[in-house]
Amino acid sequence: MSGWAYDLKDLEAPRTAGILLKGLVKLAEGRGGELLAAKFLKDIGVEALRASPVVHGPAAEHPILRRARGLPRAEHATPPELPAAVEHGEGWPFETAGDFAAAYQRGDTWPSEVAERLIAWQAAAEEMSPPLRAIIAQEVEDVRAEARASTARWAAKVPLGPLDGVPIGIKDELDQAGYPTTVGTKFMGKERAINDATVVRRLRAAGAILYGKLNMHEIGLGVTGLNPHHGPARNPYDPARATGGSSSGPAAAVAAGFGPISVGADGGGSIRIPASLCGLVGLKATFGRVSEVGAAPLCWSVAHVGPLAQDVRDCAVAYAIMAGPDRHDVNSTAQPPIDLTGWDDLDLAGMRLGVFRPWFEHADAAIVSACDAVLEGLRARGATVVEVHLPELALARTAHMVTITCEMVASQIQIYAKHRRDYGHDVRLNLALSRRLTQADYIHAQRIRVRIGEHFDEALSHCDAIVTPSTARTAPLLPPDAFDTGESNLNDTDRIMRFAAVGNLTGLPAITVPAGYDDDGLPIGIQFMGPAWSETRLLRLARAVEADVPRRAPKIHRRLLG
Repeated sequence: MSGWAYDLKDLEAPRTAGILLKGLVKLAEGRGGELLAAKFLKDIGVEALRASPVVHGPAAEHPILRRARGLPRAEHATPPELPAAVEHGEGWPFETAGDFAAAYQRGDTWPSEVAERLIAWQAAAEEMSPPLRAIIAQEVEDVRAEARASTARWAAKVPLGPLDGVPIGIKDELDQAGYPTTVGTKFMGKERAINDATVVRRLRAAGAILYGKLNMHEIGLGVTGLNPHHGPARNPYDPARATGGSSSGPAAAVAAGFGPISVGADGGGSIRIPASLCGLVGLKATFGRVSEVGAAPLCWSVAHVGPLAQDVRDCAVAYAIMAGPDRHDVNSTAQPPIDLTGWDDLDLAGMRLGVFRPWFEHADAAIVSACDAVLEGLRARGATVVEVHLPELALARTAHMVTITCEMVASQIQIYAKHRRDYGHDVRLNLALSRRLTQADYIHAQRIRVRIGEHFDEALSHCDAIVTPSTARTAPLLPPDAFDTGESNLNDTDRIMRFAAVGNLTGLPAITVPAGYDDDGLPIGIQFMGPAWSETRLLRLARAVEADVPRRAPKIHRRLLG
């Protein structure tokens, strides 16, 4: 393994937006599309993927599901014992789910009062210049009704659990009864959903106040949150900057104080990227750990639903309530039981953290410095840092890109002909170019996927978790020339996704937690990736980081508890 060289190079292509992007879309969708697609596919490494020899046949099932064989199966979705709230000490700037529950228990305030403050904050956030655009749909009377029911339970001292009365927002990729599901478009969601997605139903049953649908990058096909239909969600740390995507609204909403938890979806980093850029905790669990029923079927073999949260404990609670088998989602039925025992054990003696140094350092200097400082803190808690090698990361990047774009093309196949001109121009360009990929490209990517999974299994046999930055850059500026069209920026997309997408390709769990800030005060995240079903281990590592790294409130932030 030590003979493998680091092969991941920056992706380079001219940035386009506005009129130029419109011209490229016209070319890509027309007769000249073949030449443009050939250059694009070369730029992203498809030629190299096609030339890469494979000894494996195509996988008949997802690699993660094969790893579940022989493990005890969770028979039902009853959450484990949920962790108690964490005391963060003086200087902690955020309200957590534990703070809400404690305030209700003391009678300091009630869910109905919190709901009114939240509704007022949403109105004020939309009156700002520029508007925050975190929430794109809110049924005020529905929010009030949920809050009244929670208030009655707390007053009677019979709350449903630690999330009763806690405001939680839902990415507009998942169904929530009574709301449209636009998936970030201007043409989907003409009728309101009748049923909740499984994770939404479980949060509703836990008593959460589901306060609205949250903005996203259109059909999840982008990592900035630029949305020409709903407007870009703004980063509360600097409203001139992007949130990251595609779960842009969920990140902006939690960072701005609409509630301590939101629900996102992650096909190539779309939970972890915005969580990192907005200073939050974000967890992508093992493939199949959280049901996809009721989520838009955009990229089924790399897709994950999961939480973004203010702190690690809130992330753990939300994960435990949302996760577990769902008989309507066959991918979720093979999972072992969830056990959060030891999630907050800060003694890391015996914990081995794997670092592939060339990959770890392939990020902006401020990010590498902050993440190295975190590693020193984890060493002080007893962990050891070991060198690991991860070959063929360039091939992994391309295999993921081929997989997710082919699946997204397939997800739109029945509506593309009718609504091609209704997508934003960035999405139109990506769909037009991705339609030039072949069936053989997709199958070959799945065969490569098996090999990449073996590389990560080998690395994880020498450590308990692989550590990287969460992104290779902090939040980029939102370019005004892209507000109406979106943008094509391959270099920035690559830098933002560099450490995230392989978690989707392999299906392995990964978490991001704040690691500090750059010189502009923008958040930096560090990522831990572990073996299948090791979410509790990742939560433990994230909690250790959280205990050591001071946190700052965003410029745009409001407290709801009074």
